[in-house]
Amino acid sequence: MQQSAWNHPSRRTFLKQSAAALGASLAAPLVLARRAAGASANLNLAWVGWGNQGWGDLCACAGDNNVVALCDCDPAFWDRAKKQFPGAKLYMDFRKMLAEMGDKIDAVGVGTPDHTHFAVAYLAMSLGKHVFVEKPLVHSLWEARTLRQLAARKGLVTQMGNQGHASEGARLIKEWYQAGLVGEVREVLLWTDRPKAGWGFNGNVMTEFPKAEQPPQGMDWDLWLGPVGKKVAFSRALHPTTWRPWWDFGCGGLGDIGCHTIDTPYWALDLGAPESVEVEMKGAVNPIHTPNGSIVTFYFPARGKQPPVRMKWYEGPSVPEAPAGYDLGVPGGEGGMIMIGEKGGIYHDGMRPDSPMLYPKAKWDAYRASGDKRVPKTFPRTHGIHRDWVDSIKNGKKSCSDFSYSGPLTEAILLGTLAIRTGKTVKWNAEKFEIAGNPEAAKLINPEARAGWRAKDLA
Repeated sequence: MQQSAWNHPSRRTFLKQSAAALGASLAAPLVLARRAAGASANLNLAWVGWGNQGWGDLCACAGDNNVVALCDCDPAFWDRAKKQFPGAKLYMDFRKMLAEMGDKIDAVGVGTPDHTHFAVAYLAMSLGKHVFVEKPLVHSLWEARTLRQLAARKGLVTQMGNQGHASEGARLIKEWYQAGLVGEVREVLLWTDRPKAGWGFNGNVMTEFPKAEQPPQGMDWDLWLGPVGKKVAFSRALHPTTWRPWWDFGCGGLGDIGCHTIDTPYWALDLGAPESVEVEMKGAVNPIHTPNGSIVTFYFPARGKQPPVRMKWYEGPSVPEAPAGYDLGVPGGEGGMIMIGEKGGIYHDGMRPDSPMLYPKAKWDAYRASGDKRVPKTFPRTHGIHRDWVDSIKNGKKSCSDFSYSGPLTEAILLGTLAIRTGKTVKWNAEKFEIAGNPEAAKLINPEARAGWRAKDLA
């Protein structure tokens, strides 16, 4: 495993901390930091990055809380923030915001591109702030494990913005599986139209960075680049919405949508870490940009009495063939998921489990007609990913997609991106934090961050 000594502790220290964090996360509901006695019922929120998805997250979390500080390196987005939150102080640099406003902030939201999630969250958490971070949680395996450790050590309320995890559909799927409606599951099929189509993607596979353009007036492009060491010129092919296919800034279609579609079967089946990840490339390996059409297969080991699971992810335009007994329409469209069980299966259309169904159709029709014989609701329901986070902070509870869960989920997904980036199998030892047999992927466990953006520089 390649490690950058200036970017994190020694290997032995890191693994010891990782083991401690795994144990601490099990007790997280008992050790979460509560708000100070006598504090206002309303939280003081700060948000970093609100140009697109971050704006929806910010507004959803604001509610009756106090938005005291906002940060975005592109002032083109400032006007609506000034109108919506006139009491908030605006900043270009999150480091300056936290230095000046830290004692006035309870919690921080992160809606920046993937490559800067870690830096913002790490600094905020180091200062004892609860955090909400958009998906995918981070950009590298080391970042995922480090934030997970830090959250456990600090007793903070954390949340990744994979909205489907807070949904009714996710809970139904887990309850149906645990009740034995479809028997044991050994295979899962998932698909997405990304990166061939969809928000943030245009289907064009690039082999060189775009030509330089003039940044928006007042924008600090160097801040947007963040930890990326090599200089990449501003282009509207990168900002504000089309950075996701570029490996330096995003995690491709798998990183973008996997945290939604993979999330539900990963949670329902208690999958943990994959042992290996294979890839079938439909295009050439590309060092700077995701190709279209990759097929990624995750191999998860047995968990107690639960059998091993093969999870197969198809990116647009690749789609799976319908499995035996499945009769709910040809897989396609924006995306979907099929859990293949011994006694039928579970299906949902789209990237999130909004309307899950059993299959074959006759099984679904019979279940819907079963009335009070339906599976009881055994998992707590939420009021959505945003309110769940806010309420958990106020009540000192563990949120539904906190980093003890979303960290390992993100690690699994990032292993898939490394398979795509290298075009080779990734063999993973989660306990030792090592990749075997793929030195190119091993080098990407923790890419070097430039000075000012390394963990030691931030806190």
